[in-house]
Amino acid sequence: MSETIFSKIIRKEIPANIVYEDDLALAFRDINPQAPTHILVIPKKPIVNLDDADLEDHALLGHLLLTVKKVAKQLGLTNGYRVVINNGTDGGQTVYHLHLHILGDRPMGWPPG
Repeated sequence: MSETIFSKIIRKEIPANIVYEDDLALAFRDINPQAPTHILVIPKKPIVNLDDADLEDHALLGHLLLTVKKVAKQLGLTNGYRVVINNGTDGGQTVYHLHLHILGDRPMGWPPG
């Protein structure tokens, strides 16, 4: 996997508005928010995208979803929120380091895009 902006955020080489961190994951505010609350949750392990996750990553993937739940509760998203994983070019992925978007504090439309 090549170097990404998320790698630099994990190493604290560039600043980010971090809202949660543990040994496996980091959550921070998106610099181009698409909702009043827009958080990115990333694994500290470099995984390009969901297609590149392996069976050995199953616990980490579960941890990321539970981190989403924890962060949403921490931020008071009591009316609900949307979780998005963009995968590949057609999926809208622009940073090739797996990340989950938490979008909240507004009603979400369907279909999303």
